[in-house]
Amino acid sequence: MCGRFVLTSPPQEIRVFLGFGEQPNFPPRYNIAPTQPVAVVRLDQGARSFALMRWGLLPSWVKDVKAFPTLINARAEGVATRPAFRAAMRRRRCLVPANGFYEWQKTDKGRKLPYFIHRAGGGPFAFAGLWETWTGPDGEQLDTTAIVTTRANRRLAPLHDRMPVVIEPHNFDRWLDAAANPPETVTDLLVPAPDDVFTAYPVSTRVNSVANDDPGLIEPLADPSTPPPTPPAGKRPDRDPGDGGGGQMRLL
Repeated sequence: MCGRFVLTSPPQEIRVFLGFGEQPNFPPRYNIAPTQPVAVVRLDQGARSFALMRWGLLPSWVKDVKAFPTLINARAEGVATRPAFRAAMRRRRCLVPANGFYEWQKTDKGRKLPYFIHRAGGGPFAFAGLWETWTGPDGEQLDTTAIVTTRANRRLAPLHDRMPVVIEPHNFDRWLDAAANPPETVTDLLVPAPDDVFTAYPVSTRVNSVANDDPGLIEPLADPSTPPPTPPAGKRPDRDPGDGGGGQMRLL
């Protein structure tokens, strides 16, 4: 799965990497969480275009947002047939830029240790994404997105049995142009990244709290066997991974 990720490359680097025309200005993010705004690239009148979308896809037919689950991930195995994703898979595909993501491994002591996963050679990459525009009862509109996942490769399987689908630059056009490339023609893209693409190392459990968003989150943990410090009295403990609260930006 993918429940937290990182985007730290300068906006200019992301613009060149993904080949869109605008030059947006956005800060580095070290702990992007569900329901927060995420950068995406989609086709707009045949050209690649930058947008900010809420992470957590809302199909157009949803009536009660509060009663609908937060769909941050879409399993590749059913993405073309599941009602929540099939329309987006056929018509509205996007790329979600990132510099890394987090996964939690359960230790023999029962704790969950977070790992930072990034491209072995460094630099940005792009998740396969889907997007939808949800219209509220008062006519308000909200663009939302989900990241497609697949089975983990051998390198990442010890951490989790799922991983995000990564689209390489030579396949950007195939993935984005849904009109010219229907779902059945892009299933070959929905596979694990090669084993040598990513590397991972343990990081601090500070990443568990969405209120934390700083470079220290991706620093390697010196001693993974050291238990996390006990929060001071009166302090709220870290939230579980995947929680969308905290003090960071939200679109809804």
